[in-house]
Amino acid sequence: MFHIPRALVALAGLFAAGSAQASSVDQAVNEIFASSTGWFVNFIFAPFPFTNFPWIVAWLVIAASFFTLYFGFIQFRVIRHSLHIVSGKYSDPDDAGEVSHFQALATALSGTVGLGNIAGVAVAVSIGGAGATFWMILAGLLGMASKFTECTLGVKYRNEYANGSVSGGPMYYMVKGFAERGLPGGRFLAILFSIFCVLGALGGGNMFQANQAHGQLTNIFGDFPGWITGVIFAGIVFAVIIGGLKSIAQVTEKVVPFMGIMYVGAALIILIMNYQHILPAFGQIIDGAFTDSGVVGGVVGALIQGFKRAAFSNEAGVGSAAIAHSAVRTKEPITEGFVSLLEPFIDTVVICTMTALVIIITGQLMVDPATGMYILNEGGTIQTLDGSSGVGLTSAAFGSAFSWFPYVLAVAVLLFAFSTMISWSYYGLKAWTYMFGEGKKQEMTFKVIFCIFVVIGASANLGPVIDFSDAAIFAMAVVNIFALYFLMPIVKAELKSYLTRLEEGKIKRFH
Repeated sequence: MFHIPRALVALAGLFAAGSAQASSVDQAVNEIFASSTGWFVNFIFAPFPFTNFPWIVAWLVIAASFFTLYFGFIQFRVIRHSLHIVSGKYSDPDDAGEVSHFQALATALSGTVGLGNIAGVAVAVSIGGAGATFWMILAGLLGMASKFTECTLGVKYRNEYANGSVSGGPMYYMVKGFAERGLPGGRFLAILFSIFCVLGALGGGNMFQANQAHGQLTNIFGDFPGWITGVIFAGIVFAVIIGGLKSIAQVTEKVVPFMGIMYVGAALIILIMNYQHILPAFGQIIDGAFTDSGVVGGVVGALIQGFKRAAFSNEAGVGSAAIAHSAVRTKEPITEGFVSLLEPFIDTVVICTMTALVIIITGQLMVDPATGMYILNEGGTIQTLDGSSGVGLTSAAFGSAFSWFPYVLAVAVLLFAFSTMISWSYYGLKAWTYMFGEGKKQEMTFKVIFCIFVVIGASANLGPVIDFSDAAIFAMAVVNIFALYFLMPIVKAELKSYLTRLEEGKIKRFH
């Protein structure tokens, strides 16, 4: 039996002291953060001159395109073998590592499949039109090569300990890989990445998720104090993460398939019910991707929104997934690269596309002829820059076929939030122990801090804090992709060696 840390109980008491005081604290924190970190947020998400295309999105998409070409379209060549690996056909139970290939994939997916697949896609389509879906799919397919690169390196340069645990991720391959190639600066890049990872884990991977979860609960049960949601979520999260990655993986391998099947299943039923509209919907997607029809901003607007959604959804190139995948049981680093490339496909190409198709087919979006802006078919204007309105749009789209689906969607958002939190707790933990050393004391310190931030996230309205943590997550990508360009020849050598041995029948199958 576990006990919620005393710090959480004490913190809950503080939040119960009074909502007016909490509101003033929120405002003070917002002002401090906005004034001190606004420059950093503005820099990370700044657009290119004379456009509204964020340079960080271009940084991710260009890298994904480069890796796709460099590895000879690897994401299309090894899909079948990747599925065989995930199913366990090449899994040796005696290999070093903590989790199976499937568990590693589920853990990484639980960190990316979330509110972005529900609200983010709706926002992208409402701004960029149906054509945004095409560019979203393309960016997702390209991102598979980025995941392949970073996760192969994550396994190759991980630390394996006597107790069977492992630590891996960009901070380890930056140091070891750079040293192996005789390159300077690996340690500096690793520390920089770790700092951004901890900040991103506490913010976007924690507080934002807790905040959205509380919002969904109030929609169902009415308004009540956020600290109640925070303490409950913190207790559940602590019960899972106290057991380490094996405990997290045991939860995610059940939660991720369940929530994925539930969400995609509902989408498929709607598509089957409206099968006659599927081809016209794809016609709208292709037409909107290459013409000016149906959206303010035309082709460029559709492209920007599609690429942006894919980048924010699957985190290919960010480096976070490499931390989860590095804990897999294998002696062949390249095999986890093969497994990881399935992640953007599932997250973006399948789930995000399903959301977009349902929105398009159910006709929830209409173009206002007077303004050219998208509006709900009931006549209400969509607040396109607000993620919560994206949830409303997706809910309306699914609700048009199933009156009960908004309740299912609320459950999905809660599950997505919970699974994202426990995955990002592991990412943040590994960055924390990289900087402060391995050990039970260091691990417990971070886990308690993480759970305290769950309560804060559910209780407070810290907009600039969340903006800063989102910027920190994408700052991880700046550091990570810079390192990948220098280390990709190592991955290519691993790939060539493995494929040669596979063709010669030297790779052993176990099932």
